[in-house]
Amino acid sequence: MEEKLIPQEEKEERVSQLDGWKLTDEKFIVKRYRFSEFLTGVQFVNHIAEYSEDIQHHPFISIDYKMVTLKLTSWNAKGLTELDLSCAVKYDELYDLIK
Repeated sequence: MEEKLIPQEEKEERVSQLDGWKLTDEKFIVKRYRFSEFLTGVQFVNHIAEYSEDIQHHPFISIDYKMVTLKLTSWNAKGLTELDLSCAVKYDELYDLIK
């Protein structure tokens, strides 16, 4: 499935509609999630990994003790696509379920 890039003039506006996500380097969106316990963060990452495998779109994931950082872009499109934005919304929903 070929993804279409989000036009440059729409990027900041579209990302600003996401809760806590930040645009970096014009082609990534990044968010940090804080957890009260290390293992809760690991459970969150497992949910992210399962969902990402299902849709075959994978974020960069960093676990730093009780902090999980997710970073998204679409490599084939060479930047941000609707798929990245929809994943960000889904990841926030998964966070709300587990926190």
